[in-house]
Amino acid sequence: MTASMTDAELPRVQRFLSSFHRAQAGRTTDFPGGFAALDDTYAHSRGNNHLLVTGPTDPERLPGLADELLGHLPHRLVYVLHEEVAAVCRAPFEQAGYAYSTTYLMRHTGRVPAHGGAREVDLDALREPVAASWRRLAPEVTDEQVHDLVERRTARLQGAEDVRFLASYSEDGEVASWADLYLDPAAGTAQIEDLVTAGAHLGKGHAGRVLDTALHLAAEAGCGLRFLTAHASDWPHRWYGRKGFTAVGAIHVFERA
Repeated sequence: MTASMTDAELPRVQRFLSSFHRAQAGRTTDFPGGFAALDDTYAHSRGNNHLLVTGPTDPERLPGLADELLGHLPHRLVYVLHEEVAAVCRAPFEQAGYAYSTTYLMRHTGRVPAHGGAREVDLDALREPVAASWRRLAPEVTDEQVHDLVERRTARLQGAEDVRFLASYSEDGEVASWADLYLDPAAGTAQIEDLVTAGAHLGKGHAGRVLDTALHLAAEAGCGLRFLTAHASDWPHRWYGRKGFTAVGAIHVFERA
């Protein structure tokens, strides 16, 4: 599923991810080869409380470091950006009881589409549909967890130079599908993230409208490198492939509940 990126491309994606995670964090703690990104305001959001390994590190030390830096939380989550680093980390993490998975980095290699008709919205427009989607997709989540998973978009506004929330509306005026768009025009890089469709509006083309809008706006902003992430074990990456995206690498994920 993966292919090779040029030396100039993959580091740009990795730099963008590292910069975004650092910029949106409430606080960070550096360690050799990476940093902990933490935010007590959204303690139930794993995406806001984790370790990000961005370079060579001591793999034997990482599980203990995760306990030290994430010890106040009920989860342990470590993202590793480089395949060769992840390979030497697998054994220590598995011995410490971690599960391993991968998330594809998918770069848009297709034609830039016309504007899809989605609108730029604020967080107020997304609160209700995002909360409903979490309750549908993860019915075990508590009200506190849903609150953090919704409100964490406030922190994302700090993650990149230009952050936009996009939504496609149904004919009766409901938010049907939405996504984040993170733009760094100076670096020519854009990320599309958290593309979700409300249950009542699945299969009606709304996700495609949001994605087309995001790609069009990113190109319009001068971002020639456009990418997103997709879980390797789930179906959306195949849909993204049909929309002009190519899997070009992966984020390696080590997690223990």
